[in-house]
Parts: sequence; structure tokens; C-alpha cells
Amino acid sequence: MKDSKIRLQKHLSECGVASRRKAEELIMAGKVKVNGHVATIGTKVDPKRDKVVVRGKTVVAVRQKVYIMLHKPRGYVTTVNDEFNRKTVMDLVKDVGVRVFPVGRLDMDSEGLLFLTNDGEFANRLTHPSRHVTKTYRVTVDGAVDDEMLDKLCTGIDLDGKMTLPCDVFVVERRETRTVLNFIISEGRNRQIRRMCEAVGLKVLRLKRLEIAGVKMGMLPQGKWRPLNEREMTRLNAISESKRNGADV
Repeated sequence: MKDSKIRLQKHLSECGVASRRKAEELIMAGKVKVNGHVATIGTKVDPKRDKVVVRGKTVVAVRQKVYIMLHKPRGYVTTVNDEFNRKTVMDLVKDVGVRVFPVGRLDMDSEGLLFLTNDGEFANRLTHPSRHVTKTYRVTVDGAVDDEMLDKLCTGIDLDGKMTLPCDVFVVERRETRTVLNFIISEGRNRQIRRMCEAVGLKVLRLKRLEIAGVKMGMLPQGKWRPLNEREMTRLNAISESKRNGADV
């Protein structure tokens, strides 16, 4: 008889609760129950028979998959629920019509392009560290930036004992008291660009994400969202699939 059970984090991802990585965090935090019992990593479920509850809400299968982009303003945290009762990006997408969650993150002081979806597998493909999906940021720093600083940023910075991957950093504009840079990176460590800048003596004044995997935010107004169009979805699916298969894009 065929085993119909799948890993709990995969089931949560397929039901649009969160990406697999975030689902694992929910399980480890004791916020997921299966048939009335607190789940653990390694728990398997039968989607057709088992009752799964996350934070007191029963998990149901996704009927319609939704993919949107949001122009995140500063002052919002990128999370579905915030224990400190701060403003979250979910406050900006209440009119989407279905429950969605953020793909990756932007810290509270950062702004710009953010994807949200109810497709956990899509989110997992775009955010998994092995994918190295490129992201472009416009970063304003205090003061001047010299060639030595640029070289260090591009070559790699030691963060927590691990070097950042080589990236592209170039000057967009030099002003009297500040410099505007473009960063193109292919990883997403916590507050990575801010910490890289700090390591070479630069203070970030403003950080805005403009592009993910070739999909640009364009003229979308701050605080607004729109569905990803067919061309953008084709681009994102092609990149995430090719990365999974080991191809270069």
C-alpha cells in the first residue's frame, strides 16, 4: 500500500502557510499541531486525513495560487505576525482577497520590492540559499566612497566568520555629503548590505530594493501592490527552475 504521508513542512508550504524554511521555524517554535498534538521536525501527515492547526487556525489547501509584488515602505516589518505589535507588510495587502505571505524579507528600515504569494514551493525556490537569485538595491551612504571600499565590498566581507559572495557594487551618484551606490547580490543574509557597508566604515542612510531576478518594481507607488504579470512569472519560474537544475542564467 502506497504511503500517502508527506513531511509536515512540505504540507504547510503546499497549503500556502509559509515557505518550507519558515514552516520549519513554526514547527520548532511549537506553533503547529497535528490531530491535537504539538508537532516536531520529522512529523509526517496525510493531507486528506490529518487535521493540522497553525497558531490555532486549521490549515486548508490552497484553491487559487496568487503572486503579487509590493512596494514596501520603511517602518513596516516583513512578517505575517509580529509579537511587538508593529506595522507589518500584511497591513498593506489586506485587499488581496486571499491569504499570502512574504517571499524573503526586507528589514524594517528598508524599502522597495517585495514578493508575496500563497505558493510555498514558489517561495522556497526563490529564497533557498542554493539558488543564488540576484537582487538589485539602491543604497545611499553617508560621505564619500573610495575605490578601496568598493573593491572590498565587491570581493567579499567577513560576516560572522563567513565571507559574503562576490557581488557588483558601483557608484551611481556622488553628492556633497553622501554617495549613492547600486548593489547586485546573490545571497540574502540578515541585514547583509548594511553590515557590509558598516565593515568598510560606511553608514547606510537609505536602502531600497529595485529588482529581483530581473523583475523590476518600476513605478509602482509606495505602499501599493499589483499582481505579477505573465512575463514576470515566466521569468521567475524559469530562473528558479534552472537554478534547481544547476543551470546558469
